[in-house]
Amino acid sequence: MHLDEFNALDPAAAAQTVAVWAAVPGWVDAVVAARPYASAGALAAYAGQLAAVWSRADLDAALAHHPRIGEKPTGTGAEAAASRSEQAAMATAEDDIAAAIAEGNRAYEARFGRVFLIRAAGRTPGEMLSELKRRLDNDDETEAREATAQLAEIALLRLRTAIDADAAEPEEAE
Repeated sequence: MHLDEFNALDPAAAAQTVAVWAAVPGWVDAVVAARPYASAGALAAYAGQLAAVWSRADLDAALAHHPRIGEKPTGTGAEAAASRSEQAAMATAEDDIAAAIAEGNRAYEARFGRVFLIRAAGRTPGEMLSELKRRLDNDDETEAREATAQLAEIALLRLRTAIDADAAEPEEAE
């Protein structure tokens, strides 16, 4: 989508688009309300500033329907499609790594009461498993901060993927 298209969407359609990036209601409303953006960079910068102060309640809201690492996201919507794309590396995971991630997911959920969240894009299954094991040793406060930071990374990656920066950025004068 071009930035000018995003800027021109009616508020409900814009909110649907932003909610795919991260389903944090206050953040969605603020990103939509601040339109129009002069550039994709300005949009990403503003969204990032807002994401930097997400609370545990924001994290919980966003994770309410988030798929587990290693599980196929269900549904046909944009959020499910984004999750499938981001977790594509899990399709080639060795059976032992996939089983260890599934076991780690159960342990994580028992310990922290929410799904394990990690930016899967650009990571191998082994890297995700290592992070899962490491983060199981976190205290609750540290883990909430790490999970929130991962949510922000995912949201900004999805934003940058959704908004065509090349078509939206003004051309530099020569």
